[in-house]
Amino acid sequence: MKDVFSLFKNVFYFGVVILFAPIAVAANNQILDIKINYLKQEVRKPPALSNVIEQPKDSGYQGAQLGIDDSNSTGKFLKQRFELVYNQFDTSAAVLAQLQADYALGRHIFVLDVPTETLIAANQWASDNQVLLFNVNDSSDSLRIQQCLASVLHTAPSDAMRSDAIAQWLLSRRFTQVLMVNGSKPEDIALRDSFKRSAKRFGLEIMSEKSWSFNSDLRRSAQQEVPLFTQTVADYDVVYVADKSKDFAEYIPFNTYIPRPVVGSSGLEALTWHPVIEQWGAAQVQKRFKDQAHRSMNELDFSAYLAVRSVAQAVHKQKTDDHQQIKSFIKSDEFELAAYKGRKLSYRSWSGQLRMPMALVQPNGLVSLSPQAGVLHPRTELDTLGFDIEESQCVSQKELL
Repeated sequence: MKDVFSLFKNVFYFGVVILFAPIAVAANNQILDIKINYLKQEVRKPPALSNVIEQPKDSGYQGAQLGIDDSNSTGKFLKQRFELVYNQFDTSAAVLAQLQADYALGRHIFVLDVPTETLIAANQWASDNQVLLFNVNDSSDSLRIQQCLASVLHTAPSDAMRSDAIAQWLLSRRFTQVLMVNGSKPEDIALRDSFKRSAKRFGLEIMSEKSWSFNSDLRRSAQQEVPLFTQTVADYDVVYVADKSKDFAEYIPFNTYIPRPVVGSSGLEALTWHPVIEQWGAAQVQKRFKDQAHRSMNELDFSAYLAVRSVAQAVHKQKTDDHQQIKSFIKSDEFELAAYKGRKLSYRSWSGQLRMPMALVQPNGLVSLSPQAGVLHPRTELDTLGFDIEESQCVSQKELL
């Protein structure tokens, strides 16, 4: 007892009493090794009419790698080591085969950057295996309300979250009369339908709907074609554009028949991440990412980063590499993730969707954040973005109560 008292006295004099906790941890020489498998499926996209914006080939991977590096910064003090295993494929069958091969090696945590069909197939495969899957790219609303992917957590935002974020802002600015313009591709129709739901939810009026069906190169003809296309009998406050691949969306601002702001797929966009976000420590993570990748972080990078950090946060808190315990904790009400958003994030139990604020940005500036001030909810105002528990078909009676 005297020796212990003397040690405490000496340590106290040097002002490092807090080192007692690491000393206790250091007595355990076992290091937790956590492997996170990142599987990407390359999807060949048809040539766009506009080639203004091109996503970097390493999108997603770079974000996941930064998540690994940040997790290891903390993990080295807790005797935890994180490793990213990256694989890229051309077909859904190849992705599923790799899932099975990795599972046979004892790996249970997967980050999936794949299209909808592959994600659904992976979830079906997972029903017979104890794994945790993260969807970092697919924004389909159906995956959050109808498909009920029990083994999947979504760090990618849904179309509904984007639409609700924009609709809240429009209502706050009293831009309540909307001209809607959408492309003809299935994903554009899905965006259109999602915004229709949001417009009804927040009391906006869609004055007119127009479908873009031109196949010309707008780089030369936008000034002539867009004004005629956006001419309507009824006046409107704002133009909402649904064009996921940005075939024509970037040519709508400043070319409308009457001068009105543009939102949706161009102009003011609702994003989880953008280089102009700098609050709450975001500037530091932006710099770390740029030093690593030699470019700015995009939404796909951020979604992959969140998936890796979710796993790491569970491991840090639970001090285990048991995948079942990690999975249960992430899905529990106790889980909270700090993600440079000004508040802690968590997953919705009914859909697996990560709750998070949405940034409303124009190309070179942050305009606002949704949820907007004054929007209320009985649990958390973050559930005003996307599908609430009462809207989901993937809900048990117990959850509703």
